[in-house]
Amino acid sequence: MELRDKLEILADAAKYDASCASSGAPKRSSQGQDGLGATTGMGICHSYTPDGRCVSLLKILLTNFCIYDCQYCINRRTSNVPRARFSVEDVVKLTTSFYLRNYIDGLFLSSGIIQSADYTMEQLVEVARRLREDHHFRGYIHLKTIPDADPALIEAAGRYADRLSVNIELPTETGIEKLAPEKNMRTIKLAMGNIRTRLDEKKEEPGSGRFAPAGQSTQMIVGADATDDKTILSTAETLYGSYRLKRVYYSAFSPIPQSPGTVPLKPPPLLREHRLYQADFLLRGYGFQVPELLPAEGNLSLDIDPKLSWALRHREQFPLDLNMAEPAMIARVPGIGLRNAKRIAALRRHRQVRYADLVRLRCGMKKLAPFVVTADYRPPHDTQPSEALRRALSDAPEQMSLFPALEAA
Repeated sequence: MELRDKLEILADAAKYDASCASSGAPKRSSQGQDGLGATTGMGICHSYTPDGRCVSLLKILLTNFCIYDCQYCINRRTSNVPRARFSVEDVVKLTTSFYLRNYIDGLFLSSGIIQSADYTMEQLVEVARRLREDHHFRGYIHLKTIPDADPALIEAAGRYADRLSVNIELPTETGIEKLAPEKNMRTIKLAMGNIRTRLDEKKEEPGSGRFAPAGQSTQMIVGADATDDKTILSTAETLYGSYRLKRVYYSAFSPIPQSPGTVPLKPPPLLREHRLYQADFLLRGYGFQVPELLPAEGNLSLDIDPKLSWALRHREQFPLDLNMAEPAMIARVPGIGLRNAKRIAALRRHRQVRYADLVRLRCGMKKLAPFVVTADYRPPHDTQPSEALRRALSDAPEQMSLFPALEAA
């Protein structure tokens, strides 16, 4: 098969993996050194970093052949799709060629499982090793690790990659047993734990050698089973706390032709994926906990964002006086993000905050208006019923983008 044909198949097969972002990697410069490029070049957009920067990555699978039969995966053993396989040299050639032409900023490399977990992991590590050692490649590398592989291979991957990811895929052990019986939740978490241990060692002993400076991430598929959003977010909260993941990515399940009867025939609303990203951002950056966002079992509201939903359930805390409140509480106001909460706190050290200041800061004025008090403003209808306020502030669009990285307040 021609290299171009392989690329068409294996780039398309990689699009279902959402755990692909490059923020956190150290910037490199090749000035005065023998090496290829830096990580700041412009190119074709393939991914967004969590802070909203657009980066271009060659995002491919080493192969879409796989010995596993995960029911939600288009590349499962029994799936009737065109198959292809890159050699190690193919991937190295593509990456260096695209990089020199400024098409990409780096490489995201995953793979189906071929022969064995160790064999597949050896191939992935060899790609990264050749790029770094033979071609002095200074771009970004994200490697998908195989949980069942020898820990020594994952250790080697961390020496060459900027970020490692171990995909948990489904948020519950029951879901994995049903839809991916050849995988094991314990093995997945053990691999995550080994990576965390090595990252902690590196932090405590900076001279102990390079290891995945951009940390580790994972992905969960949304809508492949009946798991609700509270369970998904609870699993994410546990993963952040136990393994210090940089990010948990959420990927809406995408039904494929000839899907097995064990998975849904229709995809979940893309807006559900977006709401999970918003809730995840509140967990990581705003100090929210899952029971606050979802006090009862179930899913996040689709018509309003999670922060607004929380505020409407806690009307007794509003309207909030921005000249008196703690910055952490200001950040919980719908329409005010972390950065603007800090700016408001800094401004009031010099003078009282006025409504026009919020306009200048480009806060979400429609959302914040019912929830704040300033030196010259008080909501005219602060006793308006929550249901009426909810209808007025609903922002659910008909169609959501698949790129949720620009996380709104």
